[in-house]
Amino acid sequence: MTATARDSDLVVFGATGFVGKLLAAYLAEHAPADLRIALAGRSRARLEEARAALPAAAADWPLIEADASDPASMAALAARTRVVATTVGPYARYGMPLVEACAAAGTHYADLTGEVLFVRDAIDRTDAVARESGARIVHACGYDSIPSDLSAMLLAQRAAADGAGGLRDVRLVATLKGGFSGGTIDSMRAQVEALKKDPSRRRVVGDRYALSPDRAAEPSTEQPADGSMPARTPDGRWTATFVMSSFNTRIVRRSNALQDWAYGREFSYGEVMGVGGGIRGAVTSGIVTAGLLGAVSAMSFGPTASLLDRVLPAPGTGPSEEARKSGWFRMDVEASTESGRRYKAVAAGKGDPGYAATAVMLGESALALALDGDRLPDRAGSLTPATALGDVLVERLRAAGHTYEVTPA
Repeated sequence: MTATARDSDLVVFGATGFVGKLLAAYLAEHAPADLRIALAGRSRARLEEARAALPAAAADWPLIEADASDPASMAALAARTRVVATTVGPYARYGMPLVEACAAAGTHYADLTGEVLFVRDAIDRTDAVARESGARIVHACGYDSIPSDLSAMLLAQRAAADGAGGLRDVRLVATLKGGFSGGTIDSMRAQVEALKKDPSRRRVVGDRYALSPDRAAEPSTEQPADGSMPARTPDGRWTATFVMSSFNTRIVRRSNALQDWAYGREFSYGEVMGVGGGIRGAVTSGIVTAGLLGAVSAMSFGPTASLLDRVLPAPGTGPSEEARKSGWFRMDVEASTESGRRYKAVAAGKGDPGYAATAVMLGESALALALDGDRLPDRAGSLTPATALGDVLVERLRAAGHTYEVTPA
């Protein structure tokens, strides 16, 4: 189907949810006036309410009733637009019919998933179809995993430009101010549930190259463990386990493999969270690391899972506008190369990373898919932000106020 046969350029699916509303508001403020945007969700009444709260530019945006659990509904949605940006998760529960519909229809797709099992299943079920139809299926277009993915890409580009050889040891330290997203927590629940139903899938979750396009072709390079014991960086900061490292690292390794291991066959990549210095940092590091391990274990056990449900953020909820504005994120990434040269990348931005900053990242990803097709990497199929959007997304995010830079270390 040609672009002119479609009545929308971009559809926001999940526009009545918390993050969906933030995404729609961002697009209303930053999308070109002539871009044909529509809002989609299950309830027309809720869509009308959501649209009424948006900036004036959205007043005439069409509304589309669509049900994530109905493959026919998803097929109809995908057929009428060139791009879908979806915030409807957990994606393992609700996402597959839409991914399959977009792959079949040649419709570009962007989501916010942080779920290894969902992405693995989506690759297996839609990659070949999307490559045939020309659809770019782009997962992880928010704080998970755009800063990680683009930082590694930029480091590899700089090293190559300097003749420094491939990347070897790359370590990211994440610092942030913001709360856990209710959607992220629900995604963690969904993955725990999937593992309880099929324990054999633990092999997939535990595989450092779980999202590789060709697992047998991956190098034997040792990769850091997903969790980490409290440790210190050379400058004295304490670090702890970063909750999204087990997902982000697999996205980054997939990006390397999809580009024929352009980052290097000896590329080793890991992530931790920075928690400060001194005694306070040491104590915080221990608490955070133990707390994350305990939370995952608690989600696997009925009584404690019910208790957690009462205290953790619920899906579709989020912080106040003031809290979203006061948040921020920063990723410091240090890398060594095959020649021994060292580089440092910084990815940073204002706004709560799971909400305000993520709305910017998904919004610019969707706009890149809708507007910049001729400038994007010549790829289709199941992709990552770096391989689908690359330097175009870096440019867009810089223009939106985010920082992406690489310097010699």
